[in-house]
Amino acid sequence: MMNCELLATCSALGYLEGDNYHKEPDCLESIKDLIRYLRHEDETRDIRQQLGAAQILQNDLLPIIAQYPQEKVLYEAVIRLLVNLTQPALLCFGKVPDNPTFRHHFMQAVSYLQGYKEAFADEKVFGVLSEKLYDLLQLDWEQRQEEDNLLIERILLLVRNVLHVPYDPEEEKKNIDDDANVHDKVLWAMHMSGMDDLIKFLATSQEEQQWAMHILEIISLMFRDQKPDQLATTGQAKTVKEKENESRELEILKQRELAAKKKRTFERGTRHSRFGGTYLIQGLKSIADRDVVCHMGVHKLKNYSHDSGKKINRVPKRKQAAKEVEGKRRSALNVRLFLKEFCVDFLENCYNRLMYVVKDNLIREKAQQFDETYYLWAMPFFMEFNRVYRFRPELVSETVSIRAFHFVERNITNYYEMMLTDKAAASSWSRRMHLALKAYQELLNTINEMDHSKDGNLRESSRVIKCNIFYVMEFRELFLTLFRKYDATKQPKSFLKDLIETTHLFIRMIEKFCKGQNNLFVQKKKAKRKKTKAKQLASTSTEKSQEELEEMWKLTLEQLGKCTEDQELLPDDVVPFDAALEIPVEEQRAEAMIRIQDALLAGKAAEALVLLRAAREVWPEGDVFGSSDLRLEDESQLLRQLLFAKLPRQPAVEAVETDEFRDEEIEEEETESVRVRESEFNFLDYLKRFANAGVVKPYILLLKDYRQNSTHTNHCIVKMLYRVAYHLKMDTLLYQLSVFHLFNHILEDPAASSYQELVKFCKYVLNRFFTLVANNSKAYVELLFWKNIATIREMTEGYRKDDQSGESKRAPTWSSEEEEELETLYLRFKEEEGDKDVIDNIMEHIKNDLRTRKQIAAKLVQLNLVDSIRDLKRAKKGTKIVLWREEQEMELETLFVKFRGSDDVLGNIMKNITCKRSRPRVIDKLISMGLVSDRKELYKKRRKLTKAANQEEEEDFLNDLGYDAVQGSSEVEDELDEDDSSEDERGELMIKSRSRYAAKEDGQKMGESEPDPAIPSLCCKLQQQGLSGPLLWLQNCLNRTADKREDDGTSIAVPLVPLSEDNEDAMEHEVFQKLLKKVGIRPPADEQESFWRISANLNFQQLRKIASVIALQDGGGEAVERDEDVSADQRSEALRTLVMAREKNATPTKGGDDESEERTRRAHESTSGSDSDTKSYGEKTKPKHLLKRSRLLDSDDEMDDRDEETVEVEAMEDPDADSEGSDSKVTHRLIKRRRRAIDDDVDDED
Repeated sequence: MMNCELLATCSALGYLEGDNYHKEPDCLESIKDLIRYLRHEDETRDIRQQLGAAQILQNDLLPIIAQYPQEKVLYEAVIRLLVNLTQPALLCFGKVPDNPTFRHHFMQAVSYLQGYKEAFADEKVFGVLSEKLYDLLQLDWEQRQEEDNLLIERILLLVRNVLHVPYDPEEEKKNIDDDANVHDKVLWAMHMSGMDDLIKFLATSQEEQQWAMHILEIISLMFRDQKPDQLATTGQAKTVKEKENESRELEILKQRELAAKKKRTFERGTRHSRFGGTYLIQGLKSIADRDVVCHMGVHKLKNYSHDSGKKINRVPKRKQAAKEVEGKRRSALNVRLFLKEFCVDFLENCYNRLMYVVKDNLIREKAQQFDETYYLWAMPFFMEFNRVYRFRPELVSETVSIRAFHFVERNITNYYEMMLTDKAAASSWSRRMHLALKAYQELLNTINEMDHSKDGNLRESSRVIKCNIFYVMEFRELFLTLFRKYDATKQPKSFLKDLIETTHLFIRMIEKFCKGQNNLFVQKKKAKRKKTKAKQLASTSTEKSQEELEEMWKLTLEQLGKCTEDQELLPDDVVPFDAALEIPVEEQRAEAMIRIQDALLAGKAAEALVLLRAAREVWPEGDVFGSSDLRLEDESQLLRQLLFAKLPRQPAVEAVETDEFRDEEIEEEETESVRVRESEFNFLDYLKRFANAGVVKPYILLLKDYRQNSTHTNHCIVKMLYRVAYHLKMDTLLYQLSVFHLFNHILEDPAASSYQELVKFCKYVLNRFFTLVANNSKAYVELLFWKNIATIREMTEGYRKDDQSGESKRAPTWSSEEEEELETLYLRFKEEEGDKDVIDNIMEHIKNDLRTRKQIAAKLVQLNLVDSIRDLKRAKKGTKIVLWREEQEMELETLFVKFRGSDDVLGNIMKNITCKRSRPRVIDKLISMGLVSDRKELYKKRRKLTKAANQEEEEDFLNDLGYDAVQGSSEVEDELDEDDSSEDERGELMIKSRSRYAAKEDGQKMGESEPDPAIPSLCCKLQQQGLSGPLLWLQNCLNRTADKREDDGTSIAVPLVPLSEDNEDAMEHEVFQKLLKKVGIRPPADEQESFWRISANLNFQQLRKIASVIALQDGGGEAVERDEDVSADQRSEALRTLVMAREKNATPTKGGDDESEERTRRAHESTSGSDSDTKSYGEKTKPKHLLKRSRLLDSDDEMDDRDEETVEVEAMEDPDADSEGSDSKVTHRLIKRRRRAIDDDVDDED
């Protein structure tokens, strides 16, 4: 029953009289009311169902757009309503409802959509849509309004919605191949109206790139029922191979029909039909332990079974096999011809460009979720069409590359992980993984086709691609992983079929590639487990008694005596410190003493003596290792003291922590670090990895459908089993009762003559089995179980006794009841989710409490319930979180900006982030967001705690620059005295003060560093080539970035986005790119970046200096002036440093502010010259941005600020100063020495 208000609104639209529609005056308002009603419908979508029952779309909306296309407002409103009404039911309900009531509403909505699709199968309707879309596309971008773009998108969405409507199963039963269904009628209407030509135009137009995802989705829906190989051969005569296949299929059917007829003939008994006969079946026991009494004819004896008459148990839903997707059908001939022509035009004009734009949108995350599935569908479809029709690799060059392989492999891995994580939507993830696998298969087929081409360039290109594919380990291990993790309840047999065929092709290609080369080096990754901190601390040296030390010293004296006689016994490659450690060399003195003591304890007196002498040269201060003029007797006494001394070692007690903290630490430090190395590839070793029960089982599962399989599929299965049984000599792996039962069916098949390859292989395996049985009668029992490598060896070489195996004594025994209990508990808890894993739940409920986790895991693997112990590892914290939401990315960026100046950026982020994740995931996200370019920027910075001689020079140099480092450190010491803090707190505060001084020094050094001297010549060269405009644009970008960094106080890599064609051309110019690198602008780091970026390491002072250098290049003489400025800078800095050095030699009388002010005043007086000269020079060389800013200042405070800035600039600029050559050389050396000392300190701190 329709709502009264809704009925009144529909009545106000108008009425249809014959073929003419008469709209009411309130037609537009009524359509807007319908849109408003749809916006407020309930969960059952009642408004949508009522409008569908009233057939508003068929009787009112389509006639309105057909007869009133000139009324723009009305036309746009109707299109908007049509898009809403044709929206897929899955989007309306979210998913297929489980509730029967909601499922009924869902099916009702689908039925109305099917009626809508049939109404759209009209050439007149699509003609109106095509004309409107054509008129909109004729408008230039300057003339096109926002409403026009919105209408274009709505028309494309309407076409998408109509094509998306599923077919009616009842109607499809009536249609056969070569018959037109509703979908074919819609496609034909699109073709006759010219809509397909507009779709191709949108796909190839550079100005319409924003509709790329809509176009690809529409194309995928157009070809959803088609097979590319059938489409490519449409209109052509059948090949010889096709004729042979058809005759073979007819022969199989004929043989089976004759066998069935013969069987029915033998079933007719010779006796009267009333007397069937009663017999005893010898050897087959009944319930009463007697022979079974059979009340049927002898000809039916083979069909006898104890299971006849029993109730068939229903298979649980979670154990049911995955359902296959909708089957393909052959459309009408005229539709197939039109689609074939569409494919040819699309490949020649649109494919490469459209796939490039779509891939770019996917990488930059401009598309919606799961849009990559359309890309993964288009790759195999059009590449297979191109391969079967007329193989032209240049038409699909965009998707034939190493990046395409990497993109597909990454999606397969991601879909597989999500299928295991998101179990509610496992079937959806499985279908997506199937699409990615088919794309991978077609990539291999295309490479294989290129390898057989007559063109030498194509063969060379395929060889290069194969080298890269076979080299990377992930591409080789992909198939093994998919086989071992195959789940028939989540993945259909069509997926298994494509997986087996793809594996067959890959193995054949790599086998042929290895035969053509002498050796093939590939990449191997080995997981190396890091030791925990507790284990490292536990490895301390054992203390020895006084008597033992005396005995060792006697032996040491004898060795030292031999060393005095023969100096060649002393090793010459001993270093007392480890330069690779982050600890400075000055702080490794205690470690050197421990190394000397360890050498003495190990009986290596010569090494200890050399270590003592080397340590004396490295640390001469304090004569800790003796003076430089020691004799051998004195050195021996010093070694004796070191041997008997109790040196402080790091005790194992430091590892005592709470259980919770220790578990977290072990969990973090036991992460597997992957070590990559190269090794020579061995094909047989790679093939041995397929000789596994987990790989063979899927092959046998698909072999059971050998009658439905194609000839090629059966060949792929038999070829792999033959490799395992013959090449690897592991036919014992196939000795299993279910496999032999399948072999029996194949051999007894009436059409067995058509499966010669299968029959031959079955006979080979059976002959090998009966040969083995002659020597091992226990092989019959082994048929009941799948076997591993150890069992296969025992079956062929003989079983070991318990006393011959050391492992059997230690291995725990399991009774049959315990095995049944373990299997029951595993099946009970394997699907449960929570904080505890499967083994934790089993250990809580198992009767034998003495079973350990390792024993249970090993037994599960032995029972073939799991493939490997690795599958039973505890899930690490944070690994289940895969996707990053927008608010989490904003939080991560905020934390990075907040802590980027700290010593441990990553540690602070990990402590403060809300959603806990692992460190590698956070590092990868920071790199992908462009916040850092290298993971080394996130390493923890080490700071020294001791104050060395270099630090004193650093403080003196800071004082020379105008910063009173002594006062700063004294303030810190005063704070420490007032707070009466401990030594640890003092050390921490001293670290903070040191880092603050170092940061100020680094800032000054960065600000004072000069740009690359090659920049002026590059600018002149670019000006001569007519690139003055891009240079000006680059200068403006640098100035804007400098202003922003000065105002915000933050430094983030800023991309250079060229908006004009001149700037885009300049970014591709070789000399301009060289200038960008000299300036400090880095190129894109990876495929996720497209623009050059201004480095975050450049501060605002450097950016302005670089911009000024670019701005001054008006002719060839500017470079000379720049050299003079640089020399003036050096002279000025040298004089100022000389004055500071002379003041330091004098006796200080005062400290604090007066001393620093006096020192600064003298420095300026010695370098400035007259006031007038300084003022004129400062005005002449003052940067433009400061002059402009000074003109805009009004208040007194702002004038004071301007004066301070002017003083700073004048201090940075270099006035002319006359000095003697000798003073200049001395001061220049002094500057170099001080800079070298500071750089060494900074390197040690880093």
